[in-house]
Amino acid sequence: MKHASSRRNFLAAGLALPAAASAARSSGSGPSPSQRPARPSAGALQFRTLGKTGLRVTTVGYGCMITSDPTVITRAVDMGINYFDTSRNYQSGQNERMVGAALGAKRKDIFLSSKCDQRTGPGILSELDTSLKELNTDHLDVWYLHGLGSPDQISDELLEAQRKARQQGKVRFIGVSTHTLPAIVDRVIEAKLEVVLAVYNFASAAEWGPAIEKLNRAGVGLVAMKVMARAIGPRRSGGGPPKPAEFGPAALKWVLKNPAVATTVPSMTDIDQLEQNFAVMAQQKFTDADQKILTARLKEIGPYFCRMCGQCEGQCPKGLPVGDLVRFVMYADGYGQFPLGREHFQRMPAGHQAVRCGECAECVVRCPHGVTVAERMMRAQELFA
Repeated sequence: MKHASSRRNFLAAGLALPAAASAARSSGSGPSPSQRPARPSAGALQFRTLGKTGLRVTTVGYGCMITSDPTVITRAVDMGINYFDTSRNYQSGQNERMVGAALGAKRKDIFLSSKCDQRTGPGILSELDTSLKELNTDHLDVWYLHGLGSPDQISDELLEAQRKARQQGKVRFIGVSTHTLPAIVDRVIEAKLEVVLAVYNFASAAEWGPAIEKLNRAGVGLVAMKVMARAIGPRRSGGGPPKPAEFGPAALKWVLKNPAVATTVPSMTDIDQLEQNFAVMAQQKFTDADQKILTARLKEIGPYFCRMCGQCEGQCPKGLPVGDLVRFVMYADGYGQFPLGREHFQRMPAGHQAVRCGECAECVVRCPHGVTVAERMMRAQELFA
C-alpha cells in the first residue's frame, strides 16, 4: 500500500506541472545556404556552427520534451531561438503534433530535429514519415537515432536507413542521441554521423571531456541535453521539484563555457524559464559566483543524480538497467514529469518491471559517484510499478 499512496500523492502534486569547426555546409539535399533560417540581429543572440553541417545555431536552443503550452514555443521563435528538438514518442506521440502546430509558418525560420525509437531500418523510416506528418514539414534538419548507448546499437541497418532518408531529402543531417557518449564516440566517427545529442552538465563524469574533444576534432556537431542536472531527494520530494531559477543560469553557463558545444536544449515549460535561459546567451560568462552555486548544488544532488557514466552496468544480479531506473526517477522527481518516468519504466521488459529491490538482503551495486542506488531503484518501483 505504501507505493500506491506515494504514487497518489505524487500525482496530486503534479496535477496542481575547442570551438566546433566552422566548415562549409556539406552537400546534399535540403535548403541552400540562402534558405537557412535567419533572425533579426539582437544583442542577446549568440550563434555557433554545428560541426560540419554549417548550420548556425543559437547557443541556447529549445528542448520540447515536456512542453505542453505551444505559446512558449511560438514566443521562443519570435525571440530568435532557432534550434528546436522533439522526438517521435515524447508525450506518447503528442509532442510532435503540438510542436508542429506551435511552429506553423514559423517552421521556415528555425532548425528542427526529431528522433526515432524503433530498432530496424523499416521501423525508423516509418517513424520518420509519421514525424514529418505530425510536424507538418517536408524535412527535418537533424534526425537522430534515439537513446543509443553502445556501439553495436548503431547498426549498419539503421545507418543505411538514415542515409536513405537523407538521399530522399526527408532529412538534411543524421545523428544519434545518447546518455553514454564515451561508449559510442568511436562508432559515431566511424559511421560518419554528423551530429550527436548528448548528456552534458556540471555533474557529468570526467570522461565526457575527452569524448567531446574527439567529436570536435572529427567535425561532429554537439548538442547538449540535460544541461540542468535536475535531481531531487527525499528532503524535497514533498515540496515539488527544485525551481530552475535557483541554479539554472549557472548550470547553463557552465555548459556554454565549452565552445565545443554548439547549442543546448534545456526543457522549458513556461515563459519565465524561456526568458531566464534566453538571458544566459547575453551573459554567458561563467563566474566564481556561478561556481559556488553549482558546488552547493552538486553536494545536494550527489546521492540522487546519475552521471550516466555506465560503470554500474552489469552489476545488478537481476539484470536491472540501474542507470536507466535512476534516470526515470529524475524525470518524475526532478522534472515533475511522472508520466514521462512511468512511460520509460513501462517500456522495460516485464521481468525487469516485476523486480522489487527491497527483497534483496543487500544491494551489491556500487556507484563510484556516491548515488544511493538501492534507494533510487526502490523509489522507481514505488512510483511506477
